[in-house]
Amino acid sequence: MHWWPGETPFEVMVGAILTQNTAWTNVERAIVNLKAAEVLDPESLAALPRNDLAGLIRPSGYFNVKAGRLQAFCHWYLEQGGETALRGWSTEALRRGLLSVKGVGPETADDILLYAFERPVFVVDAYTRRLFARLELAGGDEPYEVLRTGVEAVLGEDVPALNEFHALIVAHGKTLCRPRPRCEGCPLQSMCQASLRFCPVV
Repeated sequence: MHWWPGETPFEVMVGAILTQNTAWTNVERAIVNLKAAEVLDPESLAALPRNDLAGLIRPSGYFNVKAGRLQAFCHWYLEQGGETALRGWSTEALRRGLLSVKGVGPETADDILLYAFERPVFVVDAYTRRLFARLELAGGDEPYEVLRTGVEAVLGEDVPALNEFHALIVAHGKTLCRPRPRCEGCPLQSMCQASLRFCPVV
């Protein structure tokens, strides 16, 4: 499905931070602003006055908080030597490093690992939890690491498969398996007990 959208690995990293608690369409508008201002690079973002950056990323929501997080990430990124240096790190070390940055949690770190650095990790998001719970593959409230390592144990270190699986879950969650699901026409309905509750057969 060619997910995650982004012209460069760094743009993917920026998008991973900006997409926290918002829809991707809002992130796209913020990234368009950054490109128009010619600041979509780590040096420019790190040097930009915080209020100016917040104004540019305003469409993404929580823009003051995200401005701080984005700049904290850019400072860390530059201090480590940028993309070329970071590509030499092991996946475990890179994940620990990302998680050390203020405002970067497991989901954001794994977005960056999988989509920007093409590392074999699975991203657990709200769509994943909802789908797994409805299919009774999980309770829905398991710790992040339990779900992540569970999927990775099945799919192994197949980066394209991990990428595609997450992309398909996101697409399914946006179109059909929504908070109020659209069960009719869902390809998983026959194996979904939750559909009997949400969309009972008359």
